[in-house]
Amino acid sequence: MAHKVVMSGFGGQGIVLMGKLLAHAAMMDGKHSTFFPSYGAAMRGGTANCSVVVSDEEIASPVVRRPDSVIAMNELSLKKFEKSINSGGTIFINSSLVKMLPSRKDISAVPVPANQIAEKLGDVRAANMALLGAFLKKTQAVALETVMNSLGSVISERRKGLIGMNCDALKSGYSL
Repeated sequence: MAHKVVMSGFGGQGIVLMGKLLAHAAMMDGKHSTFFPSYGAAMRGGTANCSVVVSDEEIASPVVRRPDSVIAMNELSLKKFEKSINSGGTIFINSSLVKMLPSRKDISAVPVPANQIAEKLGDVRAANMALLGAFLKKTQAVALETVMNSLGSVISERRKGLIGMNCDALKSGYSL
């Protein structure tokens, strides 16, 4: 089993954290993983995306040209990566910010009201975790519990107090 995912949004949406978390959790689950971030010119507000590959076997390259899944946190990300998804793949859309659906009929779309979920939990910055939770449920790439247990290893020291809320957001997305 190998699963290739591209995560994309604008700076400040936690794209890189989401990718690091998935890659770390995959390793903790006994799988191979790669994490390949890409940043725009500006950190907060600029474009950010990353590629993660999770596999039961060694991974030859971290570069993902044809992902099985895309997590699109904003409309620009949907437009940019929709065309690259493998036929039969899935795009997870932050339906709080993206009002359109993909035009392709050979892929499936999973709309997740990520911002609303995060706002109900107290901080819109947890929207990335709601989308990651939905991704985990659909793909089963990594166990939800492993991802929650990995948060303490990848989240910065100053944000450790947000682990509980991030776990709640993961579970909310997973339960959709």
